Amino acid sequence: MTLKQKQKTTLTVLAVIVTIIALLYIYPVFLMLINSLKPFGEVVSSAISLPKMWAPENYVFVISKMSYVKLFFNTTYITILGIVGIVFFSSLAAYILQRRKNKFTAFARLFIIIPMLIPFQTIMITLLKTMSILGLAGTKTGLGIQYWGFGISMAAFIYFNFMSTIPRELDESSYIDGAGTFSTFIQIIFPLLKSVTATVVVLDVMWIWNDFLLPLLMVNRTNETKTLVLAAYTFVGQFNTQWHYAMTAMVLTVVPSVIFFIAFQKNIIAGVVAGAVKG
Repeated sequence: MTLKQKQKTTLTVLAVIVTIIALLYIYPVFLMLINSLKPFGEVVSSAISLPKMWAPENYVFVISKMSYVKLFFNTTYITILGIVGIVFFSSLAAYILQRRKNKFTAFARLFIIIPMLIPFQTIMITLLKTMSILGLAGTKTGLGIQYWGFGISMAAFIYFNFMSTIPRELDESSYIDGAGTFSTFIQIIFPLLKSVTATVVVLDVMWIWNDFLLPLLMVNRTNETKTLVLAAYTFVGQFNTQWHYAMTAMVLTVVPSVIFFIAFQKNIIAGVVAGAVKG
């Protein structure tokens, strides 16, 4: 067997393995989709079969029951607020820490990264009490702001690695022209971070949009503040679960984030490749 044939065989085997792994991940999603189109009896009797009787009315009922439009805008507001804060503060912090290297910035960088290693469950009660004292518990704005603290660590880490690929000469030229540090960052540096910013945005949108535990603690009181994920959970009871409605609610909740990911997945690849090549 020639080298070219060996390479072709290896690629074929890898393609088969990747396809099998992908199918394993897709299969539960497929089950969720088909069960969302079944009446309750079919879901209970045979969850893995295709629908014998289609029930698109599940979607009409769930959209009305969970106040889908209102909760969609709640989730969108929280997600946008969280993303804006994460991108702004993490990119600015990474810029300062990368450009001003000394003992203080080395400690600050370590201090920013450490929260990635701390499980959320260890601080959630303290966090809830703190937000109550600040008057932000139970509000959409308060929840969006909390995502800044949980998301900045990873985002700053990503930005910091990419920031080292940007020449310092750009900063110096901007200073010579009379610009300050903040102006230099906003006008010169940040526009160069488009690819890595897209990566941070897509990853954090997927995380915030589908998050369950933090919204459960903070905004689970009324539909005025609930997110889509919390509303989907209302169809799951302790003694009785409306599985057909639960599956439908999950589909309606997940689809927007999946569409967003598919639309911007090229930006993730571009960001990763840019960092790898330039680094």
